[in-house]
Amino acid sequence: MVALVKSTVMEAPIEAVWEVLRDFNGHDRWHPAVETSAIERGLPSDKIGCVRRFKLADGSELREQLLTLSDAETAFAYCLLDTPIPLCNYVAHVRLIPVTDEDHTFWHWSCRFDPPPERRDELVNMVGTNIYDAGFAAVRAHLGLEARHA
Repeated sequence: MVALVKSTVMEAPIEAVWEVLRDFNGHDRWHPAVETSAIERGLPSDKIGCVRRFKLADGSELREQLLTLSDAETAFAYCLLDTPIPLCNYVAHVRLIPVTDEDHTFWHWSCRFDPPPERRDELVNMVGTNIYDAGFAAVRAHLGLEARHA
């Protein structure tokens, strides 16, 4: 099993970052990899158990289920149900924590999954770079924040 953790500090108040991330169906408005997204069965995007079906820019379709959502803890968890990418048993957690001395937000994004052994490094890099790092940069751009340089 792979355990991957990425984090960053967003130069914005936690309320602004949470407003973007809390919408489980809103990632098509900010993540560059996501073309379209819809919640199945017309459920609200904050209902535990709701499933989002989305299409990536490359045409791949995925389904993810919201497992937890806490406004008090500014956190949620989700899992992959269907994906063309072999990320078996993928479960991710997002948590925002206020950085009070600057009115910034600490964003912790982690996951666990079971990749095929021969694709482990490739898939860890893909999730860490193409999903998480790209997501951090995209939310910064969505909020009008300055890009970070590595």
